[in-house]
Amino acid sequence: MATTSNDKFRLIGLCEKQRQLGSAITLSCHLSPEISAVAMEIRWFKGTDCVCLYKNRQVTEGRGYEGRVSLFTQELQRGNVSLQIRDCTESDRGVYQCQVMDGDTTEETAGEVESGGHFKLYFT
Repeated sequence: MATTSNDKFRLIGLCEKQRQLGSAITLSCHLSPEISAVAMEIRWFKGTDCVCLYKNRQVTEGRGYEGRVSLFTQELQRGNVSLQIRDCTESDRGVYQCQVMDGDTTEETAGEVESGGHFKLYFT
């Protein structure tokens, strides 16, 4: 998935260690430079399904993810837009996309949660 280039910020994804099923994983993603994301819109997708939406300072969990996903809202001020998924199952494997919008500027990046008894996250 392409990352749009702009002069305001970029999205940086970090690798996550492998985790066993049933545990929580963090899809680590932050803004560079380290600027506040509090007033931005943040969307996390798995395929075409919206997993989590942050808009107008409100977090909305996607259908099927209620009570299992969260953003680190206290860290948005430092540009942390990471998503945490709790109680992971095989159905959580797949490609996830993070999209951050600030006015007419949009940045996005993607990563994959793999199966095989463990989850491995990497970002492109």
